[in-house]
Amino acid sequence: MKITIIGVGLIGGSMALDLKKRGFTTKVFGVDNCTNNLQKAKQIGFIDDIKTLEEGVNLADIVILAVPVDAAIKILPKILDKLNNQIVIDVCSVKKSLIDSVKNHKKRKQYVACHPMAGTEFFGPEAAVSELFDNKVNIICNREENCQEAIEKTEKLFTCLKMKLIYMNGEKHDKHVAYVSHISHISSFALAITVLDVEKEEKQIFNLASGGFDSTVRLAKSSKNMWSPIFQNNSENILEVLDNYIFQLEKIKSSIKNNNNSEIIEFIEKANQIKKII
Repeated sequence: MKITIIGVGLIGGSMALDLKKRGFTTKVFGVDNCTNNLQKAKQIGFIDDIKTLEEGVNLADIVILAVPVDAAIKILPKILDKLNNQIVIDVCSVKKSLIDSVKNHKKRKQYVACHPMAGTEFFGPEAAVSELFDNKVNIICNREENCQEAIEKTEKLFTCLKMKLIYMNGEKHDKHVAYVSHISHISSFALAITVLDVEKEEKQIFNLASGGFDSTVRLAKSSKNMWSPIFQNNSENILEVLDNYIFQLEKIKSSIKNNNNSEIIEFIEKANQIKKII
């Protein structure tokens, strides 16, 4: 099995590392618009050869599209144009706009819309790590629009990565991830800006930051090139989440302002219910 990774960063690189290590693939080709990233990926060892887009697609059995969603929307139709019997899998965090971009393409059945729910705040080829996906969830969207062979190959690939597979409509996916993923990044970005605006001394922030602050603001280190397109392409769902989130913030703000301890306790107790789930 030969694989081409388009976008040799954290997700694409981490997939390549384990797919090679676990024997799923005998050869991994790398495609990226950044020559420096390709050289680093080859030096690290998770790609074997550097190829152009056309070469990469032609040589692969499976193409993995691991670029920001705005770039994926532009590239995906071009990949489908070049396909023979290969399949292409994307790993973007937004699905509906990407699926819609090729809904009338004659080779749509060979494209499988996926979202492996794993990652870190780091990016680039050096961020790639083994076992990133172990025991995490991969979402396959709109599988009824795929041919059976494409689904079977995709399931084998993510099973090799030791991921749990769930199936979902693309629209529902985008709504759910806005609540459980995208809002977390917005909150982290906002908290980081709030602290940086008030605490002007970097040393003071470092000295006083506790574990709680560090874990909450960790996502603020994430890539602007990935997250700006996510916010744009899932804006309707994210705005809905923000309205609900701001409503909850206003509630606790009012309780604190009015020194209403019973409301504060109720607020915290309600939030504590998340322990039953996570």
